[in-house]
Amino acid sequence: MPHSGDALARGGDSPPTVALITDRADWHARELTKAFAALGARTVCVDLSACGFTSDLPYGLTIPGFQSRLPSAVLARSMAGGSFEAVTLRLGILHALREHRVRVFNDARAIERCVDKSTTSFLLAQAGIPTPSTWAVESRAATAAIVERETRAGPLVLKPLFGSQGRGLRLIRRGEDLPHPEAVKGVYYLQRYVGAERGDFRDFRLLVSHGRVVTAMMRHASTWITNIKRGGRPVAAVVDTRMKELALAASAAVGADFAGVDMLHDAAGRPTVLEVNSMPAWSGLQKVTSIHIAGQLAADLLAMIRVRAGHGAAG
Repeated sequence: MPHSGDALARGGDSPPTVALITDRADWHARELTKAFAALGARTVCVDLSACGFTSDLPYGLTIPGFQSRLPSAVLARSMAGGSFEAVTLRLGILHALREHRVRVFNDARAIERCVDKSTTSFLLAQAGIPTPSTWAVESRAATAAIVERETRAGPLVLKPLFGSQGRGLRLIRRGEDLPHPEAVKGVYYLQRYVGAERGDFRDFRLLVSHGRVVTAMMRHASTWITNIKRGGRPVAAVVDTRMKELALAASAAVGADFAGVDMLHDAAGRPTVLEVNSMPAWSGLQKVTSIHIAGQLAADLLAMIRVRAGHGAAG
């Protein structure tokens, strides 16, 4: 008989087998594979685009490397883009695994909340977490009206609703700066620009895992876009208690087990949460911290399934 996620967590699978969700065998995947192996767990790299649903198997899923079994746990590292239908199907696989009580780290709910930046902003604001004023609309005319009204207090940032690594960011100072709807796939997502407009550009990335801040870095850049992939320089950072509290609250607001929380200080010097990343990369952060990040994530996930096995906690 195939094992359920709970049965595997209780030791039905020895060693535990973790499905590592990734669309490429990159440095992160290799680091996680080695980290799990060092802790006595086996990993199987799984590309969600190769998975599917079927009524012919006991659990209704086809997952390469697992046949008629379920993984002990899942770590969602990266997922390729695709059509709306393809992404919906891939997230459906993660939803189904959670329904089978497999621990998914992060599960589809957290990924959906973070991939859609407007939902992230909504949840942060509803939780009372300091975050820039935000607007998300489809109409260019409505967006132009927002820009006309709000740029009197300073520039806005236009971001792709779905996007990462600093791609597609624009400063908006006047209505003429707005691109055509096709350039933003029909959705205008705007945030109040709260950083410095000249001189030293910096922000922070805090890595949260299993209810604590694992490590952090400051990113310096010569432009206002500080992402490492856009030329930002990582620097080790010691963050204060308030920043740690905000990072934990932000992760909890989106339901993430682990997350990269981006924040900066506003003009008054107060920390402000910009984004929460549910599948954060950490190669830049690893360069400036002595903590083995992959090892910490692996240990946290295995600890979660052991706690579930001992206490019967729901995922």
